[in-house]
Amino acid sequence: MNPPIETIHLFPVLDQKLMELLRSLTPEEWNKPTVAKLWTVKDVAAHLLDTHLRTLSIARDGYMGAPPGAIHSPGDLVDYLNQLNADWVAACKRISPAVLTSLLEENCPKASAYMASLDPQAQAIFSVGWAGEAISANWFHIAREYTEKWHHQQQIREAVNKPGIMTAELYHPFLDTFMRALPFTYRDTPAPESTVLQFTLTGVGGGDWYLIRKTEWELITAPGASPTAHTTIDGAIAWKLFSKSWRRKDVMQYVTIAGDQKLGDVVLDMVSVMA
Repeated sequence: MNPPIETIHLFPVLDQKLMELLRSLTPEEWNKPTVAKLWTVKDVAAHLLDTHLRTLSIARDGYMGAPPGAIHSPGDLVDYLNQLNADWVAACKRISPAVLTSLLEENCPKASAYMASLDPQAQAIFSVGWAGEAISANWFHIAREYTEKWHHQQQIREAVNKPGIMTAELYHPFLDTFMRALPFTYRDTPAPESTVLQFTLTGVGGGDWYLIRKTEWELITAPGASPTAHTTIDGAIAWKLFSKSWRRKDVMQYVTIAGDQKLGDVVLDMVSVMA
């Protein structure tokens, strides 16, 4: 079993960098399009505020608000979350960038402090569904929230050409968390027992991850045999692929697969976000 991923100490770092970034934006930059398709820079910032306010309201204060209605499948949940996100972003179009920035400045540290108060090994309020878990420990829930904070900030930074968080310290935990979706992604992929697959994400913050086929696919830290397939992905674009901003058709020039092409190719459909 791969060890827990420690991310909570990085929340204040991302919070500070986000505030520095938002304060630096010009009126034109607030309206720039992002890789999040229909969302501008301001829309992405509004979504970040939403995630922090939901953490405080639902998790800290136990206030669920209006019930979601009938949720019978993962698809129903995704539809519900997409509608929540769209409603919030639409409502935030009536507030100024200055007000949005001040609300984030006030609530980011509060949400981060709440997350830091959780017992990492206790059961999380929400499981990490994209990893196939029905029950998750808080450390994984926290790491999942870290990936939200990182990749939405990165969407803004890319849109306005202001790098700053694509570093080994901040990017590797993001990638390591996302790669925990590998066993769930391969759950329906047949292979002989003891088959090993290797996945390499290149560049700053990258690394190697391995799957082995036992009764089910499992992540391992090091292989005992040569991999049947070795998929290498340019780490600079991996965050876009696994967060659904780009799909397989957008990334093929950044991918090489050695060995079994069919087995190595499955990872290109991995999604490590819910909505």
